[in-house]
Amino acid sequence: MSEFWLISAPGEKTCQQTWDTMMAATTRTNNLSTNHKFNIPDLKVGTLDVLVGLSDELAKLDSFVESVVKKVAQYMADVLEDSRDKVQENLLANGVDLVTYITRFQWDMAKYPIKQSLKNISEIISKQVSQIDNDLKARASAYNNLKGNLQNLERKNAGSLLTRSLADIVKKEDFVLDSEYLITMLVVVPKLAYADWQKTYETLAEMVVPRSSNLLFEDNDSGLFSVTLFLKAIDDFKHKARENKFTVREFQYNEEEMKADKEEMTRLCTDKKKQFGPLVRWLKVNFSEAFIAWIHIKALRVFVESVLRYGLPVNFQAMLLQPTKKTMKKLREVLNDLYKHLDSSAAAIIDVAMDIPGLNLSQQEYYPYVYDKINCNLFDFKV
Repeated sequence: MSEFWLISAPGEKTCQQTWDTMMAATTRTNNLSTNHKFNIPDLKVGTLDVLVGLSDELAKLDSFVESVVKKVAQYMADVLEDSRDKVQENLLANGVDLVTYITRFQWDMAKYPIKQSLKNISEIISKQVSQIDNDLKARASAYNNLKGNLQNLERKNAGSLLTRSLADIVKKEDFVLDSEYLITMLVVVPKLAYADWQKTYETLAEMVVPRSSNLLFEDNDSGLFSVTLFLKAIDDFKHKARENKFTVREFQYNEEEMKADKEEMTRLCTDKKKQFGPLVRWLKVNFSEAFIAWIHIKALRVFVESVLRYGLPVNFQAMLLQPTKKTMKKLREVLNDLYKHLDSSAAAIIDVAMDIPGLNLSQQEYYPYVYDKINCNLFDFKV
């Protein structure tokens, strides 16, 4: 399961004691979760007023950064197309898989210097991730346009004979060209009507050239026939063909146009291949950057909430718990028992909610201990 609970509790005599108590309650007797210490460095606390304001700002920034992480991950899956099953191996943070990065989290001192104020660090992250978001929009727009143009051309060359391009099917010798009086037309005939076509095509108009029809191509349902007639009979022929459920395709043989279409297809295919590698590399690098930024935001939030909740001097242990789906309810109860002395009002709310299943007293999850959730499932679909 890819859900983690990031919690903190005040240091007892030492922070190690807080850790040992939590471990004893959750793993030694009942194996409710896999736990890791979550290392947050000594950050600059600042004033209480700043911390209160920052708490709200960090909640908004958390949502924004998470949305960018998901967008980059989702777009990586879109770009990989048929290789979508390889998306997870491309979504790494600092070269390791996401669970490893989270469970071995170390603050990046170079990117986010801890001598800076908490507000400055959050602004560095906000600016960095906003840039990734803007770059993603620009790159995705350019690549999607290219892909869309290519798909439109491919659609023209696929599908049924009623709609597809005929340029790659017909040859020059199938047509009477440069004639003052004659024209070759192309007609789609359902397979079940081949016999009717052969019997009637010469009589659909007065000036159809006898024995001029040839079958040029077949798909599952229909055949493409050529037929030669006098120019002045075109309208009459079209009308009668429609009455007999034969479809005349509007087509003029033009070698230059057909060559231009093929060249455009080749150019778009080449451009897509050229852009694919650099785009995937950009997505990998910037997914890593955005994900790392997101986990640093989580660390900032736990730090700020812990100082606001437990006071100064800074003395708390941040801990990362990975429950299984089956153990979540029990784990929540054990944590509530362990920490209810920290905040009796929160404990009371939880007790009421547990007594009345389905009752949601607050949109915001609130517990006697500092709590946040990290969900590594970044997709709306299975990959």
